[in-house]
Amino acid sequence: MKLIIPMAGRGTRVRPHSHTTPKPLLPVAGTMIIERIIETFARTLDRTITEIVYILGPDFGKEIKQALQEMSDRHNAKAIFRVQETAMGTAHAVSCAGEDLNGEVIIVFADTLFDSKEKVSVDDADSVIWLKEVDDPSRFGVAVHDGDTITDFVEKPTKPISKLAIIGVYYFKKGEDLNKEIQYLLDNNVTGHGGEYQLTDALDRLLKGGKTFKKATVDEWLDCGTLPAWLNTTGEILAKENHSYGSYQGTTIHPPVFIGEGTEISGSEIGPNVSIETGTVIKNSTIKHSIIQKNARLEGSTLNRSTIGNQAETVNVNGEIHIGDHSVVKQ
Repeated sequence: MKLIIPMAGRGTRVRPHSHTTPKPLLPVAGTMIIERIIETFARTLDRTITEIVYILGPDFGKEIKQALQEMSDRHNAKAIFRVQETAMGTAHAVSCAGEDLNGEVIIVFADTLFDSKEKVSVDDADSVIWLKEVDDPSRFGVAVHDGDTITDFVEKPTKPISKLAIIGVYYFKKGEDLNKEIQYLLDNNVTGHGGEYQLTDALDRLLKGGKTFKKATVDEWLDCGTLPAWLNTTGEILAKENHSYGSYQGTTIHPPVFIGEGTEISGSEIGPNVSIETGTVIKNSTIKHSIIQKNARLEGSTLNRSTIGNQAETVNVNGEIHIGDHSVVKQ
């Protein structure tokens, strides 16, 4: 089975970190968002993913491809790279992997983390759509259903027709059928919200053409699409996973925390809800509810709800701060 991951977007709501790192590659407690999604499929899906198709932006460099290749290797999957030159909507993004849309495929938009206690079966369906019950369905695209069978899709309903929101994960038994409907949208300039080509329009055409759609509900749906959401989701994952940690000179640790290998901490107070990636050095600082990426250096700083980039440095900084890779802030 192929897993297709559109990730060409620039992730403007998680800047400054997305200036150098695509949003799906950002870490959550030591593991990239995109890898956590792959691990969830390994736990919950009744199929094995053998190929991963990454749809990248035209300016994504060798380091990004190398990270994705190494991750694919860890999961015994072949890595394939495609390019979306211009962002023109979700259906257009998927169309950039048109030559890969054959046989069984899963498409996932890597903005969120999700999990389910039960295995998901894709038998006896042309398509399976992953859904989560929400309190305010008017903010989402939703699926109307009769039992396990989906009967309609409605974008941001004004009436309480369904509380099951579409989370951006889709299975298709025949990827070529989806490709045909996407091509129809492109050829006939059928656009939706924002004048872009929307995947939900292709789904609607498949459904009205007689394809059988089933629903798969998830227990967790955690957003990583903004800086506050990334921080909140990291805190929830930390509480759930309960990572172990060592002792550090003159330092008090308030769990839950994640502290990566090769981290040096002294004279500090860390936690709760702090994720520190590998190789970081922290001295005489207090860090709470924050994400510190690889090989950063923090000294004399008191940070709360902050995100610090790779190889960034803070000295005598207090409060909330968000700085990208290689940045230096001293006060």
